[in-house]
Amino acid sequence: MSIQLHKFPDGAPDGVLARFTAPVTHMCFNKQGTMILAGSSDFMIKLVVVEDRSSRVFYGHQAPILSVALDPLEEYIASSSCDGTVRIWTIADQVSEMSWNILPKCNDITFSKTLCRISWKPGSGEFVAVPIEKEVRLYARDTWELVQTLTDDQIKEVVSIAAFSPCGNFLAAACIDGLMLVWSINSSKCIERQKHEKGFTVCNLVWNPKGNNELAYTDVQGQVGTLEDVIPNDCQPQSAAVGAASDLFADDDEDFMLTAAAQAAAGDGDDSNDDMDFSAQKKRLQALLHDDDSMDTAAADGFTNLPGAVEELAVPAARLPPQTALQSAFQPGSTPELSHRFMVWNSVGVVRAYNTEEENSIDIEFHDTATHHAMHISNHLELTLADISAEAVLLAGEGDSTDTESTTAASKLVCMHFSSWDSNKEWTVAMPTGEVIKAACLGIGWASVVTDHCNVRVFTIGGLQREVFSIPGPVVSMAAHSDQLMIVYHSGAGVPGDQCLGVTLIHLNKRKTMILDGTRLPVSPRTKLTWLGFSAEGTPMTLDSGGVVRMLNKSFSNVWCQVANLKSHTKGKSDNYWVVGVTENPSHIRCILCKGKAYPATLPQPIVTLLPFELPLCEMSTEKGVLEEQYWKSKLLSGHFGFWKSLGLEFDENEQLAAINTQQEALIKLFALSCRADREFRAEEICDSFMSTEQAMQLAIKYASRMKHMSLANSR
Repeated sequence: MSIQLHKFPDGAPDGVLARFTAPVTHMCFNKQGTMILAGSSDFMIKLVVVEDRSSRVFYGHQAPILSVALDPLEEYIASSSCDGTVRIWTIADQVSEMSWNILPKCNDITFSKTLCRISWKPGSGEFVAVPIEKEVRLYARDTWELVQTLTDDQIKEVVSIAAFSPCGNFLAAACIDGLMLVWSINSSKCIERQKHEKGFTVCNLVWNPKGNNELAYTDVQGQVGTLEDVIPNDCQPQSAAVGAASDLFADDDEDFMLTAAAQAAAGDGDDSNDDMDFSAQKKRLQALLHDDDSMDTAAADGFTNLPGAVEELAVPAARLPPQTALQSAFQPGSTPELSHRFMVWNSVGVVRAYNTEEENSIDIEFHDTATHHAMHISNHLELTLADISAEAVLLAGEGDSTDTESTTAASKLVCMHFSSWDSNKEWTVAMPTGEVIKAACLGIGWASVVTDHCNVRVFTIGGLQREVFSIPGPVVSMAAHSDQLMIVYHSGAGVPGDQCLGVTLIHLNKRKTMILDGTRLPVSPRTKLTWLGFSAEGTPMTLDSGGVVRMLNKSFSNVWCQVANLKSHTKGKSDNYWVVGVTENPSHIRCILCKGKAYPATLPQPIVTLLPFELPLCEMSTEKGVLEEQYWKSKLLSGHFGFWKSLGLEFDENEQLAAINTQQEALIKLFALSCRADREFRAEEICDSFMSTEQAMQLAIKYASRMKHMSLANSR
């Protein structure tokens, strides 16, 4: 679970570079050997400086890492994962700048059909090569647009590895059936094909750093081999000529030549071009050398068009700050779409999905078997979203968004209303053409979905269509409780590394009350929203990837308050708690400990842990801080009584009185503590601002008299 550094060539140990909680799946050095980039099965990527062992950690993948690649300019890193994504990260901000969902998903690297070994173009990092299915795709730096695709008719299996040559003019690739190929980047033609003599899968492929004409490879049986003369002779003269010509501009004389060219264009005594971008001029000249037509044109006119080009290239381009990738929509209580996953886990039950070559089905279980018996259904509709309540099970699928003509490919909503008294307990509705369901939830007597068109569609539990309204941004998540509907969506672009989220909270009762109308939803810096829901008492709750749990304080102007930090209960940095429910009375958070990962495995059955609420007050090690936390926690977690009363709901008033007594008891102890410390003004503040019962006030007066604080007792 660690990376051990060894000296070369004697192989003596030189300490541990980095530690992980799961096996390391891939790693690579930068060209200077000063940094190492590694990914592991615990979903983490670490960039470690060899000299001082300092590291940067990149979070975001939701499955084991397949491969990592470090940008030659050390501005970006690229990674691929079993969660089906290939990501580009900015090293400075440690955030994902680009993500492509282009790989098959699986639970572990041992089940993956591809290693997806990514490669940057040496030197400039102009392109990043990604092997996908039966081709290699080249994406342009900064814009991340697809600029070139390399493939060949002889490729029959998945391409798993891509590797640029040291000069960057050729690219080698290996397939899982042992086929190895070499392409010319300039012509996009395959110039060499070699097959492993025994047909074993090639698991690594590297070029000889001292020349472009030799490849070394390893296979899954642990054998090492080499391929010589992989670049045919008819391709080498042109390559050699280009290399020789490029060498003219590879030493310090290049700046002198370019300076002279710029001065000749601007005229003697003109200093306006002193700040010209000589690297851009160099690229211009090298491009002319690579292009035969450009060379002929330049030779014909004596490079008369070069000064104008230099002036045009000399204009500096504005570099915008990196834009944070928008968080994808997710279903609360669900895990990533792997072969075995939780579609939802909440206080009512659990819905699991199995999607393998042998089986595509859904299991539904209820915590209380008196609600309904367990169910096992076929998933022929490719349903991916789920919610479960005491009335029904709601399922939804995205369908095939590329097929706009077939009605069978439409995004569908399926509701199994098992509490219905008639025999038809299931209904299905298809979304309009081109509209895809991104989130779904169940309330009491109704169901709702949000689509990629930002439309919120509400249905009765029997299948009648109700309200249809829009939200101002792409949905992130949604949750429901009783007649409350809460929707979180993107409300704009946040500062680098942060999400900018808005939240809407509506009561779908007869009055259709709007509680929150697009207010900003707080999340911790450089984190994402990971869970959204309600407590058992109906209070909105959130959890971000930093482990911070927040609650909506309806008694204090509907602001969000931090009530727990789950990360404080973990032992390792990569450990996380996965929330499945919250209860205010008794106050605890039901969650599952995930060691070294962000999500629990479906098997064996995870164990639910109860964690307490902990308000982030100051000086919690003192008696005063403990009493203050006791008072405010009781007051915050009893706010739902006033909410129930406003709705006309019945509840046990003894529970409300017990909460008030707990608060007054904490206040009496705080009053006594202030008196013992001769803090009479603080003691008076406690009585004036917080004590709400006559009994507590009389106790405070008696205690002040006993402690001989007569002025304080008489002021009451």
